[in-house]
Amino acid sequence: MAEIMELGEAVESLVSDGDSVAFEGFTHLIPFAAAHEVIRQGRRDLTLIRMTPDLVYDQMIGAGCASKLIFSWGGNPGVGSLHRFRDAVEKGWPESIEIEEHSHAGIANRYVAGASNLPFAVLRGYVGTDLPKVTSTIAPITCPFTGEELMAVPALEPDVAVVHAQQADRNGNVAMWGITGIQKEAVFSARRSIVTVEEIVDEFEPRPFQIVLPSISLDAVSVVPNGAYPSYAHDYYPRDNAFYEAWDPIGRDRGKFEVWMARHVFGVEDFAEHLRSIEAEGMVKE
Repeated sequence: MAEIMELGEAVESLVSDGDSVAFEGFTHLIPFAAAHEVIRQGRRDLTLIRMTPDLVYDQMIGAGCASKLIFSWGGNPGVGSLHRFRDAVEKGWPESIEIEEHSHAGIANRYVAGASNLPFAVLRGYVGTDLPKVTSTIAPITCPFTGEELMAVPALEPDVAVVHAQQADRNGNVAMWGITGIQKEAVFSARRSIVTVEEIVDEFEPRPFQIVLPSISLDAVSVVPNGAYPSYAHDYYPRDNAFYEAWDPIGRDRGKFEVWMARHVFGVEDFAEHLRSIEAEGMVKE
């Protein structure tokens, strides 16, 4: 059953060095606040899993949290490369990082297999790509009924899944809506889970395509308003496109990155203070 607790307490009790951790959210509801808390607490040697690594993993990799990345696309959406990610892969700074690359469909099916307690997933995918040649966790398999050659990928079962959502109720059930990506499957596939939410409500209002994560499937729920910023939370705040653009020169330079992280992540106590610090420097969209 989910326990409603402070984010710092949740990370301290549920995320350990060497864990595999999935921070999921597809453009929407990206759990930046939780990632910052993991960085501040100095976690190391993490295997980071994410369908679309963007700024949140650029910051974690640059902070030295990660030793491996399992992913299906990586970049600063609409802007360009993730320079801290590239620096780690190409030059081993601040630590070398191993990469395991899949397609979106491959990662999604791996989460579904994990959530279904199956050892692997089968899909029509990777045809015409070189990924099976360079990724050992993609293997051909023959259908026993038709003889068709398909591809198999092993289940993902992260030690911890971390997602952001709009609401939780007082019993620890969580509701999210809008673009929900693969968050549900990531939570159900993981051994432990942390959900940050915008607010606690007495009762959920029914909404089209709403997903409810039951309290019994969760470990910790933490209230962190604006916890997905600079990504967006549908019905709460928009995506701050200007922040993504402003990140490029920061992430591109090691020195600028270290100064920014020292001031705005390591130098603050929580995400609320982080937001005030970047607002003071004009990085928060009005």
